[in-house]
Order: sequence, then C-alpha cells, then structure tokens
Amino acid sequence: MSGQLLWLTLAHTPGLGPTGCRRLLAHFGEIEPIFAAKTGELQAVAGIGPKVARAVAERTAMPQAEAELAKASKAGVHCLAFSDPAYPTLLREIADPPLVLYAKGNPELLSRPSIAVVGARAATIYGKKMAENFAAALARVGLTVTSGLALGIDTCAHQGALAANGATIAVLGCGLDVIYPPQNKKLFAMIATSGMLLSEYPLGTQPDSFRFPARNRIISGISQGVVVIEAAGRSGSLITAEFALEQGREVFAMPGRVDSGKSEGCHRLIQEGAKLVQRAEDILSELGAMLPEQTGATSTPALAAGPTKPPTATEAAILAVLDHYPRDIEEIIAACGLPAHTVTAALLGLELSGRVEASPGPQYRLNGQ
Repeated sequence: MSGQLLWLTLAHTPGLGPTGCRRLLAHFGEIEPIFAAKTGELQAVAGIGPKVARAVAERTAMPQAEAELAKASKAGVHCLAFSDPAYPTLLREIADPPLVLYAKGNPELLSRPSIAVVGARAATIYGKKMAENFAAALARVGLTVTSGLALGIDTCAHQGALAANGATIAVLGCGLDVIYPPQNKKLFAMIATSGMLLSEYPLGTQPDSFRFPARNRIISGISQGVVVIEAAGRSGSLITAEFALEQGREVFAMPGRVDSGKSEGCHRLIQEGAKLVQRAEDILSELGAMLPEQTGATSTPALAAGPTKPPTATEAAILAVLDHYPRDIEEIIAACGLPAHTVTAALLGLELSGRVEASPGPQYRLNGQ
C-alpha cells in the first residue's frame, strides 16, 4: 500500500482534523504504525475519542483517498505526502505543515531557493511596475518567485518572473482544477506549464474566503523570505508577513507615499523591523549564501539598461518634476513652467526613450526601478 494512500486516508478521516493528525504522528512517529494500531492504542492518544479511533483503525476514509488519487492522476496533479522526498524541506519546519500538497508543474522548483513577492490586489501602477521589476530581477539570478495568483501585485510578480524566463510558484486557496481569479486563466495555464501550481486543498475545492489566510502560511513557508509591495493597514499580505516572522523567514517591505493607504501596511512593517528595500539588490545582499550556486553569493542581477543619450534641457526640466508615482499632464506643465506643446513633445520623446511611462489620463511617471 502506497504512502500517498495512507497519508490521504489520514487527512480525510472524519473528525480527526489537522490537530488530531499531528497528535497521532507525534505519538507513533510515522504513518504506518498509526494504521497498524488497534482502537484502544489510538484512544490512548490525547484528544482521540472512540469514534475517531474506530474511523482510523477501520480506514473508513480509504475509498475517498483512492478516488482522490485517481482523480489527481487523471488531472496530471502530483500528491506530495509529508514523507515524500519532493515535499519542500522548509515547509516541513513550520508549526502546521499540510499533510498532503497537490502540485502541478515542475516539482524541482520545490527544492530551489524561493522568494515570495506579495501585495495589494488593488495596486497602483507604481506598485505593479515594481512587482514586475523585483520579480524579474530575482528570477534572473535563479531564485523562484512565489506568490498567490491574486490580482494586482501577485499577478505582476508571476508575470515578471515568467518574462525573465525564470521560475514561479503560485500557491492557491482552492483546488488546482479551479481557476481563481478567473481573470488569470491565461497566467494559470502558463504557470502550470513552465512553473508550478501548489495547494493543500483537494481537487474541486472552491475558493472560499477563509482558505486564503491559511494558504498564506504556505507561501511564506516554502520561501527564504517575503517581499511586501504595497499593503493596506489590514491585508492578506500582512498575514503572510506575520507567518514569515513566526517561521523565521526574512521580511522585506518596499516603502511608498506617506499619504497613500496602499503603503500603510509596508510602512508599519518597516517600523516593526522589516528590512526596507528600494531595489532587488537590497534583497539579494541580505540573502547572501541563499542564492543559487551558479550566481555566486554576492552577485546581483543586471537590470535592464536605461537610455544612454543624455536628456535635453527641456527633458531634464520635466524629469526633475516627475517621480515614480503618476502625475497629470496639467500638473507637469504647471510645475516645469514650459509651454504645453513643448512639454507634450518632450514627454513623447522621453516615453520613446524609456525614461518615462505613460498611463491613461494622461499621466506620466519615471520608468524603471
């Protein structure tokens, strides 16, 4: 009988729950002795009542476990039991690791160094750009970028890693056969093909809201560190950061505007001791020996080279009044004191050269890190 089947049987045993499973494992040491034990021996474990003990001894959940294995195999999903060599080593060390992980994609990614990049769903243009840039830079040095496939920062982190031909893991709060959010259907497929989808929930499990806080402990649990890019005062990203601290992981936070609610959570993390980061190199210098061997412990990514031609006097005047947050064109014209047609023409040139990024409004912001 396979270890997978026994682990799934234990996980699905009615009335047992995660706490009961951990108590049995702590008492018997391994999975096989649990199912070899008699009802009385099982009841000797604190918190295990007669009804649950009989369910374990009689293996009442085994048919459900067999069906789950067959369903996963048909869907191309791997069931990684806690004892499986492919189960993430770091995740085993947390207080409440999942008994079984469902994985689809490249299982080798679970053994590579990983950094989580998380943040607001309703992110700003600036936050999304930074998430892409950070993720791409981290991926270029061989780090796997982990996130939760949510809209906003999570989506941009996955996209940044893939755009840099790097690796990314998406940890879901539902079954791996449920695409959530539906807007990320294409990204979901790309990660399943070239990265990895991961979940502790059986196939068919719907994305109920209560599942996502629990999901966050896995995002931090498989990662060496967590980078938070934009987070409100109360957000799921802060829950991930809290898990990371409990698990002994590094926590990084990117500062934002002091008057922006989107950055309130990041600023609080920094006040409480999170490492302030402005660019990917700040993260890499902290990680040191955690970097993949082929990059060297002190190497930093070669970020995209900016424009080499110096700006004209008009362009320089415009650049001086811009920052990484978008500004309306009327504000820019007023701030630099130049004719509207001159500013408009110069902004077009700056956009074409890659120094400035435009967005609807029209609004303009400095491009790059």
